[in-house]
Amino acid sequence: MKKLKFTKMHGLGNNYVYVNMFKETIPEADLPSLAVAVSNPYTGIGSDGMILICPSEKAPVKMRVFNNDGSEAKNCGNGLRCVAKYAYENGIVKEEEFQIETLGGLVRAKLVMDADHQVTQVTINMGNPILDPEQVPVKGFSNKDSVINEPVSFKGRDLNMTAVSMGNPHAVFFVDNIEETPLHSLGPVIEKDSMFPDWVNAEFVEMISDQEMHFRVWERGSGITQACGTGACAAAVAAILNKKAEKNTDITVHLAGGDLIINWQDNGDVLMTGPAEVICTGEYHMK
Repeated sequence: MKKLKFTKMHGLGNNYVYVNMFKETIPEADLPSLAVAVSNPYTGIGSDGMILICPSEKAPVKMRVFNNDGSEAKNCGNGLRCVAKYAYENGIVKEEEFQIETLGGLVRAKLVMDADHQVTQVTINMGNPILDPEQVPVKGFSNKDSVINEPVSFKGRDLNMTAVSMGNPHAVFFVDNIEETPLHSLGPVIEKDSMFPDWVNAEFVEMISDQEMHFRVWERGSGITQACGTGACAAAVAAILNKKAEKNTDITVHLAGGDLIINWQDNGDVLMTGPAEVICTGEYHMK
């Protein structure tokens, strides 16, 4: 029986099992089933999925994300902050600012540390949001340059949708009261609707002011989670596109697990700042 060393980390409650692939070896074919196994809270470790910290030919480190259903995601904002913290504190990188490769492209991490050189906050430059419907991707809007506040209906519920990709697809819906968000009923329906060929993350947002919002998410492949970093970025972008907020301004996003600060800069880059924390380390007995 192989023993797999792991570190469980979370960003605002969005928790994953992290595996250092600079030291561990796992057959590619086993990765989806292993992600399902370790994510199980009853017979595994319990998590929103599994993240591999891998060597890269394009950057000092590469992140691969597997959801708790075994599917592989292109990006994960909370995961990126945890990968950045792990890579620095475990000597994979020496710099306090460096790039991370994802399936959605390269991003840049900048670390904030305490007096003991422990990483407390991480700012990730997520790059430019993608608004082209074909690249998000979302079907039915090929005649448009972007999908902003478009009327849609799911299970008879009329909503207005703004579609954004942050390296992974997001559908953002603004609501009057976050406590009445139909997350449980509509989340799984929206996620796999036929208009989203790669499925989608569904975010519901209540604006408090032009610099503050409440946020809840149904994540593609994982369901309801405490936080979604790329989703928070998409929500801030959507708020600005819908003239509910302004560029080059810090927007506080209140997620179920805590707060993120998002800033869509005039040059197009989206900056995400938030914490990353270690929960535990251990060995998983692979079958």
